[in-house]
Amino acid sequence: MALHVIVGAGPIGNATARHLVDLGHEVRMVTRTGSGPGTVTRLAADATDAGRLAELSAGAAALYNCANPPYHRWPELWPPLAAAILEAAQRTGAILVTMSNLYGYGRVVGPITEALPLRPTTVKGRVRAEMWRNALAAHQAGRVRVTEARASDFVGPGAKSLFTTMIAPAVLRGRQAYIPANLDVPHSVTHTDDVGATLAMLGTDERSLGRAWHVPSAEPVTLRALATRYAEIAGAPPPRLRRMPDAVLRLGGLFNTEARSFREVRYQFEHPWVLDSTAAQTTFELRPTPHDDALRAMARGGQAGKAPSKSTME
Repeated sequence: MALHVIVGAGPIGNATARHLVDLGHEVRMVTRTGSGPGTVTRLAADATDAGRLAELSAGAAALYNCANPPYHRWPELWPPLAAAILEAAQRTGAILVTMSNLYGYGRVVGPITEALPLRPTTVKGRVRAEMWRNALAAHQAGRVRVTEARASDFVGPGAKSLFTTMIAPAVLRGRQAYIPANLDVPHSVTHTDDVGATLAMLGTDERSLGRAWHVPSAEPVTLRALATRYAEIAGAPPPRLRRMPDAVLRLGGLFNTEARSFREVRYQFEHPWVLDSTAAQTTFELRPTPHDDALRAMARGGQAGKAPSKSTME
């Protein structure tokens, strides 16, 4: 049994903790309020304080960055937070395992693999790419050991994504919804439990070090097809979805920070967005959760998609 420290108690931090506990490890979870599941040691601390975080991580085998600042404040809040977590890992010798997404690749045509260069085309993408570059530079300099998991948009209980916050609630309520996306192109989605399983694997298997890995994700599916299947599983009426006109999204962005932030990454929902997770599946023998299983888990929880206070894309 080893000690593992997780920063962040959202759906991803909780899923990671659950998998680590199932593997027999001791888990400490660090948040500002000391929240987290009852199966772990919960600690209240400011993770931007590298010294304090290093104290709480002393003796840890791995330190997991599962934090997620408010979406519209990434450029302001992510750099000091990521730097502090990286510094804490350097001081303690813990493996740094970071949860990330696909923003750093920018606009991609064809399957998205880990071999693609990071060429971000958005502010948020540049923030994420810089976080990885800084961590990888420290790894290559021998100061720390790092790895990173990258996922597409989340599905599953507690997940925050376009599907879970805009589409799923409309499906359950039998209401028509206007969605700011092309509803009929293939789009990869990632189950939160698969993210937790992948992070736990990366933090306990040194084959993960020095590179990024895509979280195993089920086959791409259109948002309309996903909504239709969710309705069938939940016993709801067939979904009534319409594409939101661009002018409406622009207008919404004048008053709503989430809408304004989403416009920056809307390109991911205009054309096929296909995540290739072959590397992680082959190396670690991880398998993605079928869409139906993820949707059943959402339906069991009666997920109605409350408006997210953090990133809707992670």
